[in-house]
Amino acid sequence: MTRTTVFALAFLLSGCSLVPAASAEEPPAPLIRLLVTYHSLSGNTERMAEAVASGAKEIPGTQVVLKRVGQVTADDLFLSDAIVVGSPVYWSNMSGEVKTFFDDWQFKFGVFPDFKMKNKVGAAFATGGQISSGKELTMLTILAAMLGNQMIVVSAGGAFGASATTEGDSPGIDNKELTDAQALGRRVAEVAAMMKQMPAK
Repeated sequence: MTRTTVFALAFLLSGCSLVPAASAEEPPAPLIRLLVTYHSLSGNTERMAEAVASGAKEIPGTQVVLKRVGQVTADDLFLSDAIVVGSPVYWSNMSGEVKTFFDDWQFKFGVFPDFKMKNKVGAAFATGGQISSGKELTMLTILAAMLGNQMIVVSAGGAFGASATTEGDSPGIDNKELTDAQALGRRVAEVAAMMKQMPAK
């Protein structure tokens, strides 16, 4: 019996294997492209958008594109796995700029009749001056536009998404509202990652 054979037998009897162990590392997370887009004049909605983007970036494999609604291109829209749209409250509704953005889905980008946004993940956030100023209605109108395009809508931070009250005893956006916006970004990225891992039918 050769020295090499003796060594191999001793190695096997010790409970070790000559076969390299499989790597314990997790497979890389899928690359998620998430578009955060918004309209903002005062800067409040922009701050919320930045917080949403920050939360989404916490999820591994997430690439975030942050743009104002008027700057979004067809590629931004169609290459995204998920879209989060934010608006200030204008007369208990989304701003005209955000409404134009959704109108552009058809008239500028041609999403219909092929439902090119189908199964993408969508979410909304809003800012308003008062506690009861129409923030929920604003988010619902955004979500309704997404549902009409057969998107999958999610929420976090609140029942319909993240929101902030920008006037009152403490003007501006507080830390809790920014935390809610970050939570919304994380949730959208997480759901988009789950959707991307599902086998296509």
